Amino acid sequence: MPKFRSMRTDTPEVATHLLGDAKSYITPIGAFLRKTSLDELPQLWCILNGQMSFVGPRPALFNQQDLIEMRTKAGVHLIVPGLTGWAQINGRDELPIPEKVALDVEYMKRQGFWFDLYVIWQTAIKVLRRDGVAH
Repeated sequence: MPKFRSMRTDTPEVATHLLGDAKSYITPIGAFLRKTSLDELPQLWCILNGQMSFVGPRPALFNQQDLIEMRTKAGVHLIVPGLTGWAQINGRDELPIPEKVALDVEYMKRQGFWFDLYVIWQTAIKVLRRDGVAH
């Protein structure tokens, strides 16, 4: 999943919320990219070539084994990952993994054109308001 680099190259390879002091790893331009969600723009290429969708479960990091295992057990791994998702607009990284997977399962059951449009609309509102942007 390509993204614009927003963190220093010496940042540990873990989810941002697991860093002790994430802000100390974010570059000055990275702070702007993250606040505006512009760091996600390169993922549009993945959407164009069919590796991602606009809406779906957010891709897990390679080292998030617990999340990957729970999603696989629930069948969520069969859905094309998305630029945004139901769990993304309902708590982002602040969600405990079981709750994130439950929201992914809910999305899997509800996915469709109109629900995806609703998720995209809610994403736009959250990005404009900068809701859930912790670092």
